[in-house]
Amino acid sequence: MKLRRNESRGHSNRGAEGVGDSRIRRIFPVDLTHGPQSCGPQWHWLQWICLCPVRSLVVRLLGMFLVVGTVGMAHACPAFFLRVPQVSRALCQQAALVPSGATSVLGQPLLVRDVAASPAQWRVLVLGGIHGDEFSSASLVFHWIGMALRDPLDTHWRFLPVLNPDGMLRRPATRVNAHGVDLNRNFATPDWVREAPLYWERRTRKDPRRWPGSAPLSEPESRYLAEQIRTFAPDLVVSVHAPYGVLDFDGPLRPPTRLGRLYLDRVGVFPGSLGHYCGLQQGIPVVTVELPNALRAPPPAEMRRMWGDLQRWMQNTLPRPASKTTGASAPQSAPVSGLH
Repeated sequence: MKLRRNESRGHSNRGAEGVGDSRIRRIFPVDLTHGPQSCGPQWHWLQWICLCPVRSLVVRLLGMFLVVGTVGMAHACPAFFLRVPQVSRALCQQAALVPSGATSVLGQPLLVRDVAASPAQWRVLVLGGIHGDEFSSASLVFHWIGMALRDPLDTHWRFLPVLNPDGMLRRPATRVNAHGVDLNRNFATPDWVREAPLYWERRTRKDPRRWPGSAPLSEPESRYLAEQIRTFAPDLVVSVHAPYGVLDFDGPLRPPTRLGRLYLDRVGVFPGSLGHYCGLQQGIPVVTVELPNALRAPPPAEMRRMWGDLQRWMQNTLPRPASKTTGASAPQSAPVSGLH
């Protein structure tokens, strides 16, 4: 298996604490995610919770209810747009996200938006926020929803802007989900039971930010995405991350050489990664967009250039319906190296 060269790099711009905090405090003067020290005298009715032996869980669940429950009529916009850069209330409401029926570890709804041309010759799944501290990934997906509404390009788009809402809404935000699992190491790749823990122990030195979990697809978020890949049967998956500033590709077909200012740099796969699971094992091409900054989204003009480059590559590369093979692509095996 090829290994990504950037696995051991630091994350100089991953520190997401403080993003949108002032705006959140104007709505919630008590920090409902950090336990009893945040309970002030103006919130007497919360004091019993602060003294409860299970206060951490109760307070977290209460905070989740207030943040999500009070904004249900606005497509959960306040919960996300306060944390996501360059996403206004208008843009978020335009996205018109709806609950998918699946939820995160802490019960947050996993929100989705379909934008479909009629007829549609391709199905494309676009993902953001797999890692909760990569705010810019969610921002790009929100902007792309608006662009798809104006120009769907004969495509049925399915957008999942924030696959890891628990990690993104936490303060500070975390790469991992509420179980401490890196969702992009939790997919069922070959020999996961041996390879994923071995890679985590030897290559990452048990980095808690990259813990693959106790079993493949152990997390509700990764199970939901695997089910989407099975039932939606996309012709292409676009997964948005940050902050390495490159364009990656896994699977069949000719990869795009650039999206906007990002150039192709095929850096390999990990045990349990989406590129390995979907691109190599199922033969569904995966374009991985690594934005250069986790906290700042690209300028609007750059996001439009990336969208245009993606559309042109799709038109020139993805098989047309008449030329698609009737059977599923044969699984590909990944070369193994550097694990022993």
